[in-house]
Amino acid sequence: MRLKLVPSETNWDFFRLWKIWLGISAFMMVVAFASFVLQGLNYGIDFRGGTTIRTQSTDPIDVGVYRAAVAELGLGDIIISEVFDPSFGPDQHVAMIRIQAQDDQEAVSAEVIQTVENALVSVSPNIKFVSVESVGPKVSGELIQTAVIAVVAAIAAVLFYIWLRFEWQFALGAVVALVHDVLLTIGIFSELQIKFDLAIIAALLTIVGYSLNDTVVVFDRVRENLRKYKTKPLSEVLNLSINETLSRTMMTSVTTLIALITLLILGGDVIRGFVFAMTWGVIVGTYSSVFVASTILLWLGVKRDWSKQNAEAGTQSS
Repeated sequence: MRLKLVPSETNWDFFRLWKIWLGISAFMMVVAFASFVLQGLNYGIDFRGGTTIRTQSTDPIDVGVYRAAVAELGLGDIIISEVFDPSFGPDQHVAMIRIQAQDDQEAVSAEVIQTVENALVSVSPNIKFVSVESVGPKVSGELIQTAVIAVVAAIAAVLFYIWLRFEWQFALGAVVALVHDVLLTIGIFSELQIKFDLAIIAALLTIVGYSLNDTVVVFDRVRENLRKYKTKPLSEVLNLSINETLSRTMMTSVTTLIALITLLILGGDVIRGFVFAMTWGVIVGTYSSVFVASTILLWLGVKRDWSKQNAEAGTQSS
């Protein structure tokens, strides 16, 4: 017996409440943008500049004791957090100490790092310093600029590709869906103050590719059905196309989410931010392919191609 996430044949009306779907998406985008403007992102060491020290000890970690030990050093804000992971053993206690770069320095000096380590050793003699990562403010600023350019360039390339392959209405619908996905992903990172580093930029670009792939599958079926059913209203053609591709969409999304959720639980803290971004991106990407990209296409309308009489025309990859 084969597993079916959706029935073989469905006839769900995805556009009966299309104005509400657009309203919900617009509201979520406004909330995400407002959170980004008002609260900002919790930039990781890649973007902020400074030093991150990862420690490991057989003794339980008391964040308050650690903070009191380094507070006397006069280094400004030092963020100390304990790292929890199911893969850690009972005597494996890990902490992250983040020290921001000082105003008059490119990065935290080796002397300052050694002073912090000495202070921690005084309160936890069994502590070990697993890794030390440093990034200067100048480098971090360049990374932010490069990251923004990468995301914008990817979305612009998508606009150009869809415009060539389909029509401008399809291109606009796809780009709005991609902006929706990227903005909501940045918004949830801002709202929850999850560390935002270069790995998250990689996740954003991957989300763009995933969402585009799902949208193109739907749009390709829409183009085929527009040539096949020349008298049907656009809303009916869109509904038919989404229903015909729904099984593929759900199977792809669910199988991807199974792998991502497994990594989210068992993958460890090093990749947790990336996996969380991917998990959220798959969910909003699947939603946007149906309720944003296609709804924008319905709203804009599309000129039908009467030049090709073959019902199968337009189904070949270009």
